[in-house]
Formats: sequence, C-alpha cells, structure tokens
Amino acid sequence: MVDPSARALEAVAVSPAVEVGDLDGNLRRLAAALDGFGDDHARLVVLPELATSGYVFRDRAEAQALALTRDDQRLTGLGRRLGSRTIAVVGFAESDGDDLYNSAAVLSSDGILAVYRKSHLWAEEKRVFTPGTDAGMLVDTAVGRLGVAICYDNEFPEVPRALALAGADLLALPVNWPLVPRPDGERAPETIQAMASARSSRLPTVIADRRGSERGVEWTGGTAVIDGSGWVVAEERDGVAAASLKLSADKALGPHNDLFADRRPELYRPHES
Repeated sequence: MVDPSARALEAVAVSPAVEVGDLDGNLRRLAAALDGFGDDHARLVVLPELATSGYVFRDRAEAQALALTRDDQRLTGLGRRLGSRTIAVVGFAESDGDDLYNSAAVLSSDGILAVYRKSHLWAEEKRVFTPGTDAGMLVDTAVGRLGVAICYDNEFPEVPRALALAGADLLALPVNWPLVPRPDGERAPETIQAMASARSSRLPTVIADRRGSERGVEWTGGTAVIDGSGWVVAEERDGVAAASLKLSADKALGPHNDLFADRRPELYRPHES
C-alpha cells in the first residue's frame, strides 16, 4: 500500500575537523562544511556535539572561555549559509549568565529557530555544564517536526520514544562517542541503541560524531544515517554520511498492527517484588 503521507528528505551528517580550544578555527571549519548547502533542496544537516569548542576541557574555565551565547552573531551567521529549505543542527557550548550548557542550535537561513540543552550529562560534563530541563526537544522546521537530542540523551529509551509520540518526523543527534571495546565485527553499542530506538518508533535518526582523537580520548567515528526501519543506510566517508530518507507518520506494521496504536501504557509499570 502506498503511504500518501510519505515524503523524501536528504539527510546529511557531517564530521568536520574540530580542535578543542580553537573557537575561531572551528567556526571557520563549520562555515566551510555548510557552504555546500545553499541550494533549494529539502535537507537536514547535523554536525557534532560541542562542534564549536571541542569536548575534552581541562576545566570549567576553559569551557567558559570557549562558550557562546545563543544570539552570538558568529553562531547565527552559520545559518545564513543555508538554503531556504535546509535546516542545520550544530552543537555548541552555551553561556547563559553564570551557567554553561552543552547545547545544540537548530539553524535556518533566517537564523536560530531553537536551542536544546542536553539534560543527561556524561562523566566530566557534570563538572562543567548545568543539565537542561527537557529530555529532548521538538521544533517545527522547513523539513518537518524535528526532534533533537544530544549524545547520552539517546541512551535513555524514553527520550526518542517520547519525541516520536509527540510527532517527531526524524531525530537529529549530535554526539561525541568515546570509543569503547566491542567484539570483532560488531557496531558500536551507541549505534545499536540508536538503530533500536529508530526501529521501535519508526523514527529516522541522523547522527554526527567526531573522528580521530582529542587529548587522549579516541572517538568512535559513528557518523551515520539510520532509516525508519532501524537500518544504517549511510556511514561516514571522508567526514560525511548522506542518504535520502522517507519520512512518514504511518506507524502501521502490516494490516493488523500499529506501533503506536498497539501500545498498552497502562501495563508499563514497575512490577512488585
């Protein structure tokens, strides 16, 4: 059966060179990475977590020196490089008064549409950042209803599920995944989790990860595009993963089942010991 609600969208995850401490250089490299997306195609472009600053800070003071306010013209100017139907999601260290946030800006050619602040902080992030107050964000954009989460957020299944139930068409996921041991031939565990959450909600997911290493931390290089069936349809090559995604509000699984209609939330409660 043809789904009348289905539509195609170009999804691009980009992993440019990011150097911790080099704010101006990182902004130049992000601008260069976005320069090819000024046409009239419907497109989502996702760049990594903390792409403007780098990730492995020596201390909070270093992060503070690299942070931007959400109205900083250097950040909003990145959006002016985009075509009218392209949306970009860029991770940055956000300064707001005395607080620092691990944030992601949703950019259009008109500027910043919204900013999400990471709510699940990982490891040393807890010594630097204030946690956000929302588990993911949903924003209406030129490419549809866009869900946004950051890295460790996605390891809590409730986050992508809640975004999907709220009507997200797809999920943008800027990350910095430290490389962890895994059996030969296996994908990174974070990728497997993202595949599972995409499949369980039919939520296409666009992941931008780091490459190489930073101050002794080696990155997974997990940049990828995952379709609504949970399959990796594009992986990073020369810093870019790109694929055409089919977006659909249809959650049907054949004639008898529907991922959302078949839910029984009244049963999803802790079991008594």
